[in-house]
Amino acid sequence: MISLWDLTLDELKSFVKGQSWPEYRAKQIREWMYAGSEDFSAMSNLPRTMREELEEIAAISLPKALKTQTATDGTMKILWELADGSTVESVLMRYKYGDSACLSTQAGCRMNCTFCASASGGFTRDLTMGEMMGQLLGLERAAGFKIRRIVLMGMGEPLNNFDNVIRFLREVTAKEGLNISARHISVSTCGIPSKMLELAKSGLPVTLSVSLHAPDDETRSRLMPINKKYSVDNVIRAAEEYFKITSRRVSYEYIMIDGVNDSIAHAEMLAKKLRGGHVNLIEYNPVKGKDFKSGKNIKKFEEELVRRGLSVTKRRKLGSGIEAACGQLKQLTVDSRNGVSPPARNLTSSI
Repeated sequence: MISLWDLTLDELKSFVKGQSWPEYRAKQIREWMYAGSEDFSAMSNLPRTMREELEEIAAISLPKALKTQTATDGTMKILWELADGSTVESVLMRYKYGDSACLSTQAGCRMNCTFCASASGGFTRDLTMGEMMGQLLGLERAAGFKIRRIVLMGMGEPLNNFDNVIRFLREVTAKEGLNISARHISVSTCGIPSKMLELAKSGLPVTLSVSLHAPDDETRSRLMPINKKYSVDNVIRAAEEYFKITSRRVSYEYIMIDGVNDSIAHAEMLAKKLRGGHVNLIEYNPVKGKDFKSGKNIKKFEEELVRRGLSVTKRRKLGSGIEAACGQLKQLTVDSRNGVSPPARNLTSSI
């Protein structure tokens, strides 16, 4: 059975014609899908026989919400179950400048960053375009309003699922799709230089967010094993090339971890390496089983970067009272199914 969410409009037209139906039926089906229909039988402007055939060969259901948590500030986190039983998380983040959907691109993650909860459950598979779209539309349905900003910063490494991510980006920005501005979309990466450059040449003017988290190879390799393959300097060079090609500012994400990467010496080294871009400082969310604590020098670190001429922001805490970091809600649910007592709840989110 084929999920029609995995088809672009042109592909849906081909699918319809392949069933010997008029091509214009594709647009009618798509309109019902975007209107929130998950039932072919409700598509009243389609012939009854066509609706019955669609029920047999196609699916338009969205992911199933297994667990939803809403914080006092309006932040909403949902654990979704996909058609094959895989689970992923997404988050609705509430900001004054506009609400943003933080979506997952993979079920699990291969990157094995030592501070991250996503790696705890291992890697299952890449998500399809339709499964990413399903998270967004599911969040909209849960929230009761349209979401016009997207960050691909949930579970997984987006650039390791490059083809599906590009399909998703083209679909959500297309006029016949959701028509969301590419300038309101951010793609996060641990730093895969070849894919960063490929994204730059895609013609999609999205913001690139590089998860740097350390200015030197020794520290970054301790936190992020991928650094052993792609060094700090290589990642920064690729980010600078991204800016040259797209003229879109690059954001460097930097999680502050006590005693690991939060010293003034680290700030000095970071300032010397970055000749442009923007640094986004993030307080670390404690994760069950990870022996890390949030850095205590974030204000001094920020002041040092600013003194040395860098653009810096400190990410506002969101999600009071919910399992904050990527992968934590999934792990909590898995633990509860296995009879494991839940850990003490995190009170803040740095998503």
